[in-house]
Amino acid sequence: MNIFVVNSGSSSIKYQLFRWPAEQPICTGLVERLGLPDSVITHTVFGADEEAQQQQQLTLALPDHAAGLREVVQLLTAPKTGVIRDPADVRVIGHRVVHGGEKFAATTLIDAAVKAEIKRLFALAPLHNPANYLGIEVCEELFPQARQVAVFDTAFHQTMPEYAFRYALPAALYHEHGIRAYGFHGTSHKYVAGQAAAYLQNPAARLVTVHLGNGCSMAAVQAGRCLDTSMGFGPLSGLVMGTRSGDLDPSVIFHLVQQLGYSVDEVSALLNKRSGMLGLTGHSDMRDVGRAVAEGDTEATLALELYAYRIRKYLGAYAAVLGGLDAVVFTAGVGENDATVRRLACQGLAFLGVQVDEERNAVRSRELREISPAGAAVRVLVVPTNEELEIARQCAALLA
Repeated sequence: MNIFVVNSGSSSIKYQLFRWPAEQPICTGLVERLGLPDSVITHTVFGADEEAQQQQQLTLALPDHAAGLREVVQLLTAPKTGVIRDPADVRVIGHRVVHGGEKFAATTLIDAAVKAEIKRLFALAPLHNPANYLGIEVCEELFPQARQVAVFDTAFHQTMPEYAFRYALPAALYHEHGIRAYGFHGTSHKYVAGQAAAYLQNPAARLVTVHLGNGCSMAAVQAGRCLDTSMGFGPLSGLVMGTRSGDLDPSVIFHLVQQLGYSVDEVSALLNKRSGMLGLTGHSDMRDVGRAVAEGDTEATLALELYAYRIRKYLGAYAAVLGGLDAVVFTAGVGENDATVRRLACQGLAFLGVQVDEERNAVRSRELREISPAGAAVRVLVVPTNEELEIARQCAALLA
C-alpha cells in the first residue's frame, strides 16, 4: 500500500512516499517559495540501499499549492525516474493538520464534516490550518481515488487532565469559546516517546520529551500518554524559541499597548516574529548563536543561558508532574544536533538523577543514542524525530 504523506505549509510542501509496510520512504521532497517566480522543488528517490539516492532540484514558477503538487505528481510518475505509474497507485494520503481543537483526539478519515471543522478552526491556527486545508483540497483533486487522512498535531495532547489544560479564566470562555491549552508538536512528541519507551523496554516509562527546533516545546509523558505540555492555546507559550518569546507576563502586553502605543497586530508580530533568540541576539538560528558565543558575544551568552534555564525549569516541573523520571528525550534540529544546549539544559539536575556524559554527548549521529553516564538513574536520550513516518504509521493503523 502506497502512503503519501503531505505537510502543507503557507509557502511550502514537504512530502514522503512510503510503500507500506516498509518504513523507509521510497522518495521524499520539499517544495519551497510557493507563489514566487523562483520556486524550488528538491526531490529525492531512494534505492534498495537506503543510502543510495537520486536527487533532482528544479527551479520554476509555482504560483500556488496546486501547481506545486502537480509538479510533484509529474516527478512521482516520470517514465525513467518515477516511483509510481500514475496517481491511482497512491491508496492513502496522510495530511499533517496543526490544530484539531477538542473534537479530534485521534487520526481521522477526512470527509466533508471533517473539512468543515478544520476550516472552523482557522481562527485558532491562522498561519497553519488554512495551508493544511488547501493541501487537502488539492490532493482530493489530484488523487481522487485515495483515501485522505488527517493527523492532528494537537491530538496527542488530548489526554491531558482538565486541571492541566484549563486556564484560570471565567468558565464561559472555555465552554463557549474553547479557550484552553491545546499543545503542539504532538506528532513529534508521540513518535519520540514511543521510540524511547521501546529502547528502554518500558512501556510505562515516565518521560520528558524536549522538541527543540525553531519552535520549541516539551511534554510530560507517562505510559505513552501526555500529561502536560509547554505550548498552550497557541504555539507562543513555554520555551524560548527562534523568534517567539515563550512564557511572558501578560502585563507586558498591557504595557506595550497602553503605555508604548503598540497595536494588537504589532504586539503579535513582536512576540511571534521578532522575539526569542532573534530578539535577544539578532540570530534565530542556534548555530549562529553558538558562533556568536564562541566569539565572546556577551548578549549571545546570556541568551543561551536563558534558553537553557527555561528548559531546566520545565524539566523540574515535569518531574513533579510525573512523580519521577525514567528518561529525558531530546529531539528536533537543535535537540538532536546541539551538544552545548543539551549539556546546559541538564546542568545542575544531578539531584533528579539527570546527568550528561561529556564524551557521549559530543558524538554526532543520526541514530537514537544515550548520552547519560552508564548506570545513571535517569537516562538521557537523543531520538531523531520522524513526523512523516509517524503520520504514515497512524494512517496504516487507522485503515488496518
